[in-house]
Amino acid sequence: MARQNRVTPLGELIADPARGLVYGNRGCLHDDAGRIRRRYNGKRWISCRLRFRGWHRDPLMQPGRFTELFFLDEATAFAAGHRPCALCRREDYVRFTDIWRDLHPREAGADAIDARLHRERVDPETRAHRLHDGVLEELPDGAFVLMDRAPWLIHGRDLRRWTAAGYRERVPRPTRQRVAVITPPSSLAVLHVGWRPDVPFLHPSAHAPATSVRRPGEHSTVVRTGDADSPRTNHTGGAPGDRE
Repeated sequence: MARQNRVTPLGELIADPARGLVYGNRGCLHDDAGRIRRRYNGKRWISCRLRFRGWHRDPLMQPGRFTELFFLDEATAFAAGHRPCALCRREDYVRFTDIWRDLHPREAGADAIDARLHRERVDPETRAHRLHDGVLEELPDGAFVLMDRAPWLIHGRDLRRWTAAGYRERVPRPTRQRVAVITPPSSLAVLHVGWRPDVPFLHPSAHAPATSVRRPGEHSTVVRTGDADSPRTNHTGGAPGDRE
């Protein structure tokens, strides 16, 4: 039975047998029986490598330890509000903080980054994922928007619908249309500058050719981008925490 440790672009935790390409955590979210009891625990939400120094934890979701999370790709982790781990992704973390320093000169260090991201990703009243207003044509590649109650990836001139196993449909990206943006504003700014991480930024299905195209709001034509699921990669790494 699949564990409830797959993360959607909206930061939700779902159970799905497909395995992601990026690993991470946001504290201990499960009880002693391995059942998810909270959406997050603290402000330190990080994304990690699947493998690091040969570390291996078995079984997952051990009592009192952090909850191991999996993302389809780095774009999904960014949308959910995570940032690179300072331990297992040191080079990515340094690049991220260099960009962040230019964007937010008065905010240095992991604590300041996490505090701002937390304000941008969590609605203070509902504690659900916070959405932001934006214009589609102004958003960078790798950003996620909410359309038809589903998360869609911005990929060139197209939008690709997210699923736990990969990107399944595409529609042409409309222009001059305001949308609900899922990716937090500060993460959007990093994408605008240009982000090329050492972990997979996009799942391979994002680049798969589509057989047809439908317009937003039309339901007669479904655009498929292939049936390749996330690789069944065994988790043998990831950082147990985040440190500088």
